[in-house]
Amino acid sequence: MPESGKGTLGHGEGYFAVFPDHEAALAVARRLDAQGSRTLNHASGRPWLTGCWRDDEIVVGEAGRTRLAVIGCCPVTESELTAEAGRLRDLTQLDALARTLPGSFHLVAALDGRCRAQGTGSGLRLIFHARVGEITVTADRADLLASLTGADLDEQALAVRLLFPVPHPLLDKPLWHGVHGVPPGSALVIQPDGRTTRVAKWWQPPRPRRSLSGGAPLVREALTAAVDARTRGGGVVACDLSGGLDSTSLTFLAARGAAKVIASTWPGIDPADDDLGWARRAAAQLPGTEHVVWPAAESPLVYQDLLGIDDPMDEPTIGMMDRARLLSDLAGLAAKGGRVRLTGMGGDHVAWCSEAHYHSLLRRRPLFALRQLRGFRALFHWPLGEMARVLGDSRSYRRWLADAADDLDLPAAPPVTTALGWGCPPRLFDWVTPRAKRLAIDALREAAATADPLGPTRGEHADLEQILSCTRIIRQWEQMSARAGLPIQSPYFDDRVIEACFSIKPEERVTPWAYKPVLVEAMRGIVPDDCLGRASKAQAAMDAAAGLRENRGDLMTLWDRSRLAELGLVDGERLRFLARRPATPELAKGILYSTIGCEVWLRTLSVSKSLTS
Repeated sequence: MPESGKGTLGHGEGYFAVFPDHEAALAVARRLDAQGSRTLNHASGRPWLTGCWRDDEIVVGEAGRTRLAVIGCCPVTESELTAEAGRLRDLTQLDALARTLPGSFHLVAALDGRCRAQGTGSGLRLIFHARVGEITVTADRADLLASLTGADLDEQALAVRLLFPVPHPLLDKPLWHGVHGVPPGSALVIQPDGRTTRVAKWWQPPRPRRSLSGGAPLVREALTAAVDARTRGGGVVACDLSGGLDSTSLTFLAARGAAKVIASTWPGIDPADDDLGWARRAAAQLPGTEHVVWPAAESPLVYQDLLGIDDPMDEPTIGMMDRARLLSDLAGLAAKGGRVRLTGMGGDHVAWCSEAHYHSLLRRRPLFALRQLRGFRALFHWPLGEMARVLGDSRSYRRWLADAADDLDLPAAPPVTTALGWGCPPRLFDWVTPRAKRLAIDALREAAATADPLGPTRGEHADLEQILSCTRIIRQWEQMSARAGLPIQSPYFDDRVIEACFSIKPEERVTPWAYKPVLVEAMRGIVPDDCLGRASKAQAAMDAAAGLRENRGDLMTLWDRSRLAELGLVDGERLRFLARRPATPELAKGILYSTIGCEVWLRTLSVSKSLTS
């Protein structure tokens, strides 16, 4: 039988649900009672918000019958939000408010019988909705709604998650029948009858028109505000300090704030990895910062502890592979008083951008684009013929997506195809059953009939899709870390930071002649010049290879009595064959990630059900 959503609540996870001002809401809200849960009411006394959150995660403003709540990380005060509630006459006014506040947060409102809930443009904070009896309930987690409705698993949606990667817009569909996703950058509005809904788009990234010199100060301002939003509360803030430009910039910004900073470094096991040297160079110029270097031998490997994962999650994620590493320093940092840990994740996505912008630049500025493309070809060793083919490809996004449905069995596309095209063409692998393949093909073709790209050019689409794909992983990591006792946060994925970076012309953001020029220019004067000069990036390839070897026993166990195999979606014997052969060259490319993510996720559903029964 397919897994249902029953029994996914109350195992340490944070959550919230939004209810319309309707008499049926009281009975539904009672079903979400769990240890530590709270309820905020409409002016009528009926439940408006029910969930589990920390005191520092929510700010509420009330004026008459109007309610506003900001849930997450945002420096807005209660008095400021109360003033906004007093000025609110139409829910569309929230568009402007949401586009000005720094941080990463959900925004929820109640006005004249209508409710509105929204997440972020980045996709790091999502919104879902479902019909529960007489009313529509909105929540920040799809599994919460599945538990209310008793919904069955959508096996086609699960088959789609076996794709590597999953292209836009297929990630927007939740994993249960009757549970609906709201696209990032859109809000859900519930009408006064408590049932009727509409989706309203409130965010889109700016067109890239600013020069580097004009945009860099805005990036500095946005990134400074993002870090300040995390450090303003004082106390102890931990920062990842890998030695890379992204984490180094955040650590120097955090050290200027009100909190004591602990810099945390995990050295890689590859002798060629020079991260530690760069981290020590940065730490030496941060006299008020404590630098903790953990023993490399104690660093968890990729694929470690997969069998022990019991985090409640509302979708599969390839982030399962690195969960042990993600959580490995949290206890030590919490013991030192840390209240939050900042990561540099997202820096690659905003301080750099897709080379696919040159597909458009070639048509507007051919001589300039050709000179740059020659540089990229030399840097990345792109084959000339394939590069010319991709640059000459003028297919629409819908046509590209439809064609992808016919190419799932092909070998992985060459890197230049991903770099200069609409994105990485999805693939399925030989352990995926014909039934699962058919389900995925049907979903791709259905999506291709109506899908619109995320931007007017290939580059703008690719830039935002890479962010949306990554934040699906970071969203789960944030939930895992909060449940483990020390939440992580990633300031680069704040909407204001994304907007500042995306406003800069792509030819000045991505160039073969300089490494992350936007971040270098924005951080000049904050990060020492010798730290800004790094142009290398560790790849951790040895860590992944060692993880396959050391954890092949766990992978064998994973595929014994595989939940995916029981559903008829994968061939368990083929997966066991690969687990016995960790040196198989194709495995180094991460082709198992999506399948492992789905398998572990199905097991966590079973764990959640057993804990509640």
